[in-house]
Amino acid sequence: MTSAPKTTQPQSPVGRIPVVAVKPAVDCGAFPTKSVVDEHFDIEATVFREGHDAVNASVILTDPDGATTLVPMRCTNPGLDHWVCTVSADRPGRWSYRVEGWSDPFGTWEHDATIKVAAGVDVELMLEEGARVLERAAALDHDEQDAALLRAAIATLRDEAKAPGERLAAGTDPAVVDAMHRTPLREAVSPSREYAWWVERERALAGAWYEIFPRSEGAHFDETTGKWRTGTFRTAMDRLPAIAGMGFDVVYLTPVHPIGSINRKGPNNTLTAGPDDPGSPYAIGSKDGGHDALHPELGTWEDFDAFVARADSLGLEVAIDLALQCAPDHPWVTEHPEWFTTRADGTIAYAENPPKKYQDIYPLNFDNDPAGIYAEVRRVIQVWIDHGVKIFRVDNPHTKPVEFWQWLIADVAKEHPDVIWLAEAFTRPAMMHTLAKVGFQQSYTYYAWRNEAEELQEYVEELAGDAAAYMRPSFWPTTHDILTPYMQFGGPTAWKLRAALAATLVPTYGIYAGYELVEHVARPGAEEQIDNEKYEFKDRRWADYEPGGAKEGQTLAPYLTRLNEIRRSHPSLMWLRNITFHKVDDGALIVFSKKRGDDVVIVVANLDPHSTRESWVHLDLEALGLHPGEWFVAHDLITDASWHWSEHNFVRLGVDGEPLHIIELRRD
Repeated sequence: MTSAPKTTQPQSPVGRIPVVAVKPAVDCGAFPTKSVVDEHFDIEATVFREGHDAVNASVILTDPDGATTLVPMRCTNPGLDHWVCTVSADRPGRWSYRVEGWSDPFGTWEHDATIKVAAGVDVELMLEEGARVLERAAALDHDEQDAALLRAAIATLRDEAKAPGERLAAGTDPAVVDAMHRTPLREAVSPSREYAWWVERERALAGAWYEIFPRSEGAHFDETTGKWRTGTFRTAMDRLPAIAGMGFDVVYLTPVHPIGSINRKGPNNTLTAGPDDPGSPYAIGSKDGGHDALHPELGTWEDFDAFVARADSLGLEVAIDLALQCAPDHPWVTEHPEWFTTRADGTIAYAENPPKKYQDIYPLNFDNDPAGIYAEVRRVIQVWIDHGVKIFRVDNPHTKPVEFWQWLIADVAKEHPDVIWLAEAFTRPAMMHTLAKVGFQQSYTYYAWRNEAEELQEYVEELAGDAAAYMRPSFWPTTHDILTPYMQFGGPTAWKLRAALAATLVPTYGIYAGYELVEHVARPGAEEQIDNEKYEFKDRRWADYEPGGAKEGQTLAPYLTRLNEIRRSHPSLMWLRNITFHKVDDGALIVFSKKRGDDVVIVVANLDPHSTRESWVHLDLEALGLHPGEWFVAHDLITDASWHWSEHNFVRLGVDGEPLHIIELRRD
């Protein structure tokens, strides 16, 4: 006789009230969800139960001090069990959240009693059961007003002198329902797992960056000596008021360390440098020091500290480039040769990204002595933090182990939680997303190569969707290494358009110095500028573009200033997850809106920089907070023009005017 198979309890019981499909949950909770202070996002779950009794759900938030807050959820599709609520945090730190499903005896009674009393079925029984449910609820920690309301409802439910309908109405009065909503009677409470939630300062999500090569700011060619005179921290400091005046939040410095002499690159990445060529600042290290040192021609630590202090006084944060690679004459090469890869012929391997070769750079090999490299990099980071740097733009983080970044960022955060890391990782999506999950607050993106409306919308919806729980995009139209064909041949219209889209599609964007001058000429065969500043000095003669200068008016600086003014005055542009795309008849146009409270901004852009387009735009009024058929004043924040708009609107945009509208929705 064969015995019946034994049953076992599941490894992870779902609980008396099942709670499944909690979102956001980054890799099922393996990594924390991210937000910044006061940033709203939705927590979702599927919550259900057997039978017909009412079920309900709450989110429990735990703040950095361990205090908890219950936030009611709402079912968005009765019968299909999808629950959601919107949350935010009032201060930075390590938070967490969980979803709790629970049996709702008041909801069950309210539903059943409404039907039965109207039908004359079990009337007295149902009214008494309601009184008993409210008695249990009244024993909870209500405020005095709610407690008195519940006591009065209980008395009326039991008052047989009154009509059944009147007694029922007292127990189901909207004020009673609201009181039960504020302090619910929860039974069979079944929690999900706890999900980590890291809340950071606003700059981790939103900011406008301006990139400079410090050695170029103040550099000039000396006709007397026939040589270039380098810029310094002191001369670069003179550029800060103009950068701040354009409304930027972050001034980002390419590497400021000593530059190697061995295999130094010449102009346009040539292999032979002249005696006066400055070399690439990414070839870090020489007899003058390494990653913890300053290039002596830029100045001293006193000069650097003065630069940081001046930036701070103007409302600018300083970001520096962290490029973990070494010139052949970096001190680490002789002191720690085991930190590099030695080839079969005994030479140290230089960096390659076939067909590109970087003979002036040795990459670190983290597998040879990880403990030593980890400790040294952590020491270097502390040097810069001690000199006032709180933002690191990390060069090519995807060429270093992910586990290293996870450790480094977490270790720094223990004592300096306000430090922000931007990943310059133009690489495979899996790597980009994982770097964000392990700690990078921001990431460069493929924005520079997304030029068509359909692909741009698809990409932004991806970034603003589930990925927004951990990855914050930074949009750059160009960088010192990137000059796409769109920017080479699109003329000033393209440069205005791509800056405006970057500034409005996502909360963080950046430009590279010279953008306002439309520096569009590429090195033949490459998507980068000719006479690349990475290998030589550049004197942009900023004074020529000031009022009264020889090139007054030949700059996009006023346009960039206006974009940043718009961003600062419209908080909807400082969030990522609040974007909605709308329909437009012409596929060369793109239309989107952002809403945050009463602040609504609509952008309509012609992505074709070579022609003027006319089209009808079809707005989702509900997404704008309007009723069907409602009209509003559309105020263009670029031109200051205004029109009356509703659901369907005609636009004309292009080279003979502005390439886009940035519209403030007004209800007056």
